[in-house]
Amino acid sequence: MRRLPVAPDRLLAAVFALALLSAVLLTLHETMHPLVVSVLQPVAYAALWLFLGIYGGATLFWTYELVQSHREYEPPDVVYGPEACQIRILTVDAEDVVQETVDAIPDGVAPGERHVVAEAPIDVAGATVHVVPDSFTCDASDKGRALEWARRELSCEREFVLFLDEDTHVREFEGFPDADVVQFREWPEYTGSTLAFWCELVRIGYQAEQQGFGLPGVPLYAWGGGIAVRASVEDDVGWAYPTLIEDTVFVWRAVLEHGAEYVVLPDRFRNQAPPSVRALVEQRRRWLAGSLRDEPVLPKRYWTLFALRNVTWAFSPVAPFLLLFLGLLPGTMPYRGLYHVLSWGLLAYTLVWLARAWRYYGGLAYRHLLAVPLYPLVVSLHSLGAAWGLVDEPEGFERTEKE
Repeated sequence: MRRLPVAPDRLLAAVFALALLSAVLLTLHETMHPLVVSVLQPVAYAALWLFLGIYGGATLFWTYELVQSHREYEPPDVVYGPEACQIRILTVDAEDVVQETVDAIPDGVAPGERHVVAEAPIDVAGATVHVVPDSFTCDASDKGRALEWARRELSCEREFVLFLDEDTHVREFEGFPDADVVQFREWPEYTGSTLAFWCELVRIGYQAEQQGFGLPGVPLYAWGGGIAVRASVEDDVGWAYPTLIEDTVFVWRAVLEHGAEYVVLPDRFRNQAPPSVRALVEQRRRWLAGSLRDEPVLPKRYWTLFALRNVTWAFSPVAPFLLLFLGLLPGTMPYRGLYHVLSWGLLAYTLVWLARAWRYYGGLAYRHLLAVPLYPLVVSLHSLGAAWGLVDEPEGFERTEKE
């Protein structure tokens, strides 16, 4: 296993974890020597305020993105129709899932421009299936390797290549703006695990920030299950890059190295939520580890922002329990009343993500309202994979099974 680089995220996480450990140890102050208590006490108080500051800073930036996107975001004008794209669907060998994806492609896309790129032979009606040969090698692996093979071998006479995951169901859309990278929104559907779906609601609510991705200059992440790239830009950038998050890194490189214009459309494509909590945890682990490994692609001015966001995500399950520490620590923490107010405020504010998701879906079955009282559990599960990925990179790409 390749070791993760020593990034600001890991340093910040290590400092914070040690500081919080001192706070936990201090709850046993009655059994400790007074000298040890006197040393740990300021460290513990500093740790609690540090976490609150990190969490609050990340929350404020998200709010800034959201507010500014409401003020400034306007859906870009459509210049090209759906017929201006070639579709490439990436899969390993999920024949039945891919067939449903092909069946959902709108009529506006020419039948000859529907391609399935697979790792094994499969039979799919209505599309041309291409199998990536075992002999093909490049700097990328897994999905990135398949994307690079398709770029080299499949000629594209259309303006855009629209990339879909094996479970992405394209809904009717008007077309494409005159931009280099066009990001569609996603619409995860319930696939059997209620807890996993609730975690997806948290993620989708948080992703309301996508429309504000023009603010930092470089999109913070991308969804490769529904993204269109100008064919000439794909050739300029390529996919031969070793990464676990090939879609996001491709967009970073396109914007930073080739000045590509990135836009987000309001059109939503359906996809599947992870079928189990285990699959969800592995998925989040891969995302966080991939982001951590490839942060050096970004200019250094972004590293602090990513460190704050990644550490906040990984440690967010701690937030509901911070208030419990106050009653267990000796002495009086400075500005304890203010700490109470801010802590409860930030904890309540995270419910905004769930409210945003509810609005995004236009309403859900009332049983999903149970996610509100169980919100601390939902956030913990959503973050568990991120915490794992922060300290232990997966050995390889693990595909999320679809049904």
